[in-house]
Amino acid sequence: MTDILAKPCTAFKGDTMLSSGPLIEVALAVKTAAEQDATPAILVFEDETGHAVDFDLRGSKADIIARLTRPQKKPPPPREKPSEARGRGRPKLGVIAREVTLLPRHWDWLAAQPGGASVALRKLVEDARRNGGDKQKRRASQDAAYGFMSAMAGNRPGYEEAIRALYAGDRPRFEQCIAGWPVDVKNHAVKLASAF
Repeated sequence: MTDILAKPCTAFKGDTMLSSGPLIEVALAVKTAAEQDATPAILVFEDETGHAVDFDLRGSKADIIARLTRPQKKPPPPREKPSEARGRGRPKLGVIAREVTLLPRHWDWLAAQPGGASVALRKLVEDARRNGGDKQKRRASQDAAYGFMSAMAGNRPGYEEAIRALYAGDRPRFEQCIAGWPVDVKNHAVKLASAF
């Protein structure tokens, strides 16, 4: 629960940054700002993903805190039909059987590996997770900046070229394309795109 409340977010009132920090602090700042002036609209974004966040601002600050700290209900896991035979895998260990489609040469290679296809696939996935970290961080950073920029600057001059530069990894061109944007919008886009 504390992870949700500590999730870094940033709120904008028009083109001006209103608040940035943990979700709970941003939500309370948004509540205060909304009470003082209902215009212009306030938009809140998760810093990690660039996705917009909605708050239920009804009631007091204590009501908002209570709603944010209330455990989120998770949908129940799908029930196994009694008539279905139990599938392969080791459910008690969290191993789930799913279908993978490969070419015959891939199946031949997997079959020749020590421990069989499942062990080889798990090792390949773990190795990719360990060694692909920088590439994954860069892509997540680009996607977060894209999400934020689409909402806050999609109609601004240089937007499309800035997106091209963002995904091409061309930082100087990216910064040149957004140079004329409002300072807070530009700075936050650069912050979110920092890993590219």
